[in-house]
Amino acid sequence: MKKTALVTGGTGGIGEAVCRQLASDGYFVIINYFKAAERAESLSREIHGYPMQFDVSDEKEVHSAAAEIADKFGSVNLLVNNAGVSEIELFTHINQDAADKILNINLKGTLNCSRAFLPSMIREKSGGIINISSMWGQCGASCEVDYSASKAGIIGFTKALAKEVGLSGVRVNCVSPGFIMTEMNSRFSDDELNAIREEIPLGSFGKPKHIADAVSFLASDRAEFITGQILGVNGGMVI
Repeated sequence: MKKTALVTGGTGGIGEAVCRQLASDGYFVIINYFKAAERAESLSREIHGYPMQFDVSDEKEVHSAAAEIADKFGSVNLLVNNAGVSEIELFTHINQDAADKILNINLKGTLNCSRAFLPSMIREKSGGIINISSMWGQCGASCEVDYSASKAGIIGFTKALAKEVGLSGVRVNCVSPGFIMTEMNSRFSDDELNAIREEIPLGSFGKPKHIADAVSFLASDRAEFITGQILGVNGGMVI
């Protein structure tokens, strides 16, 4: 019987790559999305998954989705908390609504989904949670203070929850991407991209597949003795 994985933000660049990889690994993949319905439908047909719309920052929507998933598919064996947003702005200038959105989706969304799907994992003494943070959660980024705070929170959450649920057979880990070429980074000019590339020891930008490969490894039996860890996938930009 196939294991079931839920990937939040499953239609973004990293999320889509993770969905494809997990489907290739043999998972039945539930693709969470918020607005990109057509993209979710198309991806679900391609990987024989299931698209599901809900707002990760809304606790009631998350728990309603968890109940629906349990009814239709049973337990979620792997939760990948990938949904996230960012904005570049001075900390003292960022719009409060934008700042709230970053924290509510990135950090609160991760907590909401974990809280909703963890009980069944604990009952079955099996399962895994993989959170997607950022290198900026490790070292901080100027003009992305709220984003950095949200991603640092995910790292602290990963370590704390891993300690709490380890004896229940649940592993909790985190992937911390570096500069990955996705739509989120299309706002940078060529000059800015060249300057960023010069800061990366491996001399190139990451690809969504690099993050998907890291998730695949942490979800596999090859990582059965790994929990509470932050796996940096950044080309050496943060060491």
